[in-house]
Amino acid sequence: MKVHLNTLYVTTQGSYLARRGETVQVRVDRKSRAQLPLHNLEGIVCFGRVACSPALLGACADRGVAISFLTENGRFLASVRGASHGNVLVRRRQYRLADDPAVALDVARRIVLAKVANSRGVLLRAIRDAEGDPDRVADLRSAANRLSASIHELRGATALDSTRGLEGEAAVHYFGAFDALLSNASSREAFGFARRSRRPPLDPINALISFIYTLLLHDVRSACEAVGLDACVGFLHADRPGKPSLALDMMEELRAYVADRLAYSLINRRQVLPDGFRRLDNGAVEMSDATRKAVLVAYQQRKWDPLTHPFLGEKTLLGMLPHLQSLLLVRWIRGDLDAYPPFLWKG
Repeated sequence: MKVHLNTLYVTTQGSYLARRGETVQVRVDRKSRAQLPLHNLEGIVCFGRVACSPALLGACADRGVAISFLTENGRFLASVRGASHGNVLVRRRQYRLADDPAVALDVARRIVLAKVANSRGVLLRAIRDAEGDPDRVADLRSAANRLSASIHELRGATALDSTRGLEGEAAVHYFGAFDALLSNASSREAFGFARRSRRPPLDPINALISFIYTLLLHDVRSACEAVGLDACVGFLHADRPGKPSLALDMMEELRAYVADRLAYSLINRRQVLPDGFRRLDNGAVEMSDATRKAVLVAYQQRKWDPLTHPFLGEKTLLGMLPHLQSLLLVRWIRGDLDAYPPFLWKG
């Protein structure tokens, strides 16, 4: 069984990563600032002007350590990975199943149902935490009820386009309750959520959740490829050159539980503050270096949270979820399972 390891996040501009024996050495201004064993890493994420030596790239490829390159603000640019692992017959069957409209609908509907159910779970958990604030409770309960209706409609969806449409409607209701997830009035004023904006994010909360989504996508994509799946061939998201459609599919069921809960926890605990964001001339909002580093530390710590997997019934760590879900998808593709079991949080 795979063991959950650490991800190295490098944010210092001008850093150079090199191989030194069986370690990765981080150099800044030609001085060593950190040195970590390669066998303790499952991924390296580089932000902005960070370079890697060819020797390190080769060593990481041999050991299955994915290296991702992002802009300084967290927009994905490229990744370096080794040769594809796993049985080629699994990938060939993955392609055939993804091309079957009935199968694609079934998998997509399961993923979206899990996404909406987990989003509803986040709202219901917040209701328990918001006792004593009737306005917040009312907003959260209204959105949770709407998501319940969306779940009922999704179960009857008979086409992929209608499934995507229902997912979009559920997302509107869910995001509409985001302000009520904040525990105090000052936070709601500083981090008020108007609508989902991505490229660019137009307010601090969008900048925060988009950044965490990028980190989660790196982990999910790495997990898909580590078990031999093609991360670019999915069931819910449409194919497009360079688009990791399968990783985006599988990330949907983890967004609310892994990313959104972390984002609001950081705000409610005042680990992320309004002055940690700045607005650019084009209207986009970006995080300061200090805030970005605080989020990276919190995300890495969150991955060590224990839980019991709802389908496997085994105790595991949150950071193992992408890998376990990828393994379950492979088991279904091989015919060992009758259907793909998405992650359903029992909150």
